[in-house]
Amino acid sequence: MRHRHKGRKLNRTWSHRKAMLRNMVTTLLDLEQIETTDAKAKEARSLAEKMITLGKRGGDDLSARRQALRVIRSKRVVAKLFDELGPRYADRPGGYTRIVKVENRRGDGAHLSILAMVKEPVTFKDMKHKRAMLEEEAKLRTESERKVEEEPVETPEEVEAVEGEATDVDEAPAADDTTDEAKADTAEPEAPADDEPEKKED
Repeated sequence: MRHRHKGRKLNRTWSHRKAMLRNMVTTLLDLEQIETTDAKAKEARSLAEKMITLGKRGGDDLSARRQALRVIRSKRVVAKLFDELGPRYADRPGGYTRIVKVENRRGDGAHLSILAMVKEPVTFKDMKHKRAMLEEEAKLRTESERKVEEEPVETPEEVEAVEGEATDVDEAPAADDTTDEAKADTAEPEAPADDEPEKKED
């Protein structure tokens, strides 16, 4: 059982393996794509993504730059890591590289793979972390507030004018009723009819 035995030996001594992985990571960060065996690509990917995480800390972080220089022995590649690759992957929470399997090598039949840097822009579905959700909610909140501000707001004078018109409409039927009653009062009363019939003269 391989308990507490991390990584692959790759049929090399510790010093040889360490130097080989450093050279592979330096070439990957410089050219952004290398072709190697499947096992070597998986080992180099781990170290390369750690370097990119250091690059995301920014060029002003001297400690991160020194840690990168312990692995990458080219100052030009380290400058590219902090000036170009770090800002490129600032919004990506991980997965800066991908391994694409290709045909077997002629001769020994080793499984070959292409280790390349991811160049596609990150999307919300890929991020899947809390910061992206908070940014999306903040954007929706600002859009809703902007719509509310754009809607016309009635001034107090307009509200009073509308209320005055409503009161005039309500009072109009009452005035008509009073005029009808006044006309009825002013009309002359009709003469009462005589109950007794008139007597005919003989």
